[in-house]
Amino acid sequence: TTTHKTLRGPRGGLILAKANEEIEKKLNAAVFPGAQGGPLMHVIAGKAVCFKEAQEPGFKAYQQQVIDNAQAMASVFIKRGYDVVSGGTDNHLFLVSLIRQGLTGKEADAALGRAHITVNKNAVPNDPQSPFVTSGLRIGTPAVTTRGFKVPQCIELAGWICDILDNLGDADVEANVAKHVSALCADFPVYR
Repeated sequence: TTTHKTLRGPRGGLILAKANEEIEKKLNAAVFPGAQGGPLMHVIAGKAVCFKEAQEPGFKAYQQQVIDNAQAMASVFIKRGYDVVSGGTDNHLFLVSLIRQGLTGKEADAALGRAHITVNKNAVPNDPQSPFVTSGLRIGTPAVTTRGFKVPQCIELAGWICDILDNLGDADVEANVAKHVSALCADFPVYR
């Protein structure tokens, strides 16, 4: 698993396994020294903080809000005629296929970026595009939930994303959505 995204810690990963000396030796041999460098104390401290926060009662409520927000956003895409892979989500992210719309993940990602919306282009099942172009978007809700977005804000955000996708390349739509996004983010600052 990762320590960033839903855990809200610094970038990193964890391998969770039952205590088994043979497996431990194999994992250590596979990871060090090839994939792992020296310890970074500031990253270790950041991970300790995120693990402590994950033990707090509010963290469970945060995780539920992450899921509620993702489900609300996915439902907007479905209502607007987009294919959500697997028909919805039960976690922090969902994958939108743009094949039916004839769009690529690369061009959609770029247009949304111009409107201050960060997503990831992503391959979808039976994707006709290369992994560098893709036919899908991966959308996650941990960052907006951390800002304080609830279902109403996520529904609004999903609608703006669909507006851009429905009008891909329309600079006026991008500029209008960018204004709305900036105003919404001003209402939900990263630091309070």
